[in-house]
Amino acid sequence: MTFTAACRQVSRCGLHPVQRRAIVGLMAFRAILESGRSGARALAMLSALPLAVTACDRKAPEPPATPKAIEAPPPPVIKPPLPAAIPTLGRSDLVVAAAAAASTFAEGRRVTGKDAMVGQRFVVRIPFGCTGPTPSDAPVPGLTGWAPTPDGKAIQLSLEPADWVAAPLFAAPDAAARWEAIEGFWIPRPWLAAETCPRPVADQIQPPGAASPQSVGLAAVFERDGSRIGRRDGRAYVSNIRSTGEGPPLPPTGGYRLVLAGRIAAFPDGQAFACRAASPDQRPVCVAAVELDRVAFEAEERVISEWRPG
Repeated sequence: MTFTAACRQVSRCGLHPVQRRAIVGLMAFRAILESGRSGARALAMLSALPLAVTACDRKAPEPPATPKAIEAPPPPVIKPPLPAAIPTLGRSDLVVAAAAAASTFAEGRRVTGKDAMVGQRFVVRIPFGCTGPTPSDAPVPGLTGWAPTPDGKAIQLSLEPADWVAAPLFAAPDAAARWEAIEGFWIPRPWLAAETCPRPVADQIQPPGAASPQSVGLAAVFERDGSRIGRRDGRAYVSNIRSTGEGPPLPPTGGYRLVLAGRIAAFPDGQAFACRAASPDQRPVCVAAVELDRVAFEAEERVISEWRPG
């Protein structure tokens, strides 16, 4: 084995640098002796030995590092757009939907599938007491009114829900089998979209007459074997407003308001409204099925009393 090959073999042994130099030096000295060189030439080889040992001790150059692949940046995270908030239905939405349902019924058309209104929340404010107190002999179930208390020191607001469980509108077998109780609330003046009292106008064409029959309402439905929380079972909503002075309390100039809030339910056919009419010449009576979760009396944007299930 030549000296150069031996040097490479020692370099691969993984020895300490001092050990490698000693071994290579001995190998070089032996190689000189075995070669039988003359004194001058042996001396020249010995003088070159440190350079040879140093050269042998050098590590072979490491191969160039493989360049790391440049990773592509992760794709941007695109968040899906948030679903648009479903607006809460108000009085104008309900009276418009009731008018459309009345037209559909009068035309004899049948709508199938689930109504888009079903499941939506609603808040309806119904003005009452716009023309004064309700006559004590003319309370109407499903309508709100007010009257002075017998001692004249308070105003009593009252609303007795109508019992519609036996009404023809709910007489269908599938409805009767589904709902155990149905409490009704009328929305007077369905031609009025605003939640305020109407402006009094003197009609020069027709003399004053009786109020138009009620034709739009909300039916709070309660399923059989369901919770009885929130059911009135004939009990009226009543609130007394006491006077803060000597005289009787004065009603607000804009009247009072009944607040009904909850969620639109569905009739067995999937529609929010059901309509009936005694004849083609009468406006159909249309009622929406609802699940109430709040009833309140207000005056001038101030809550007087409220009721919530539970």
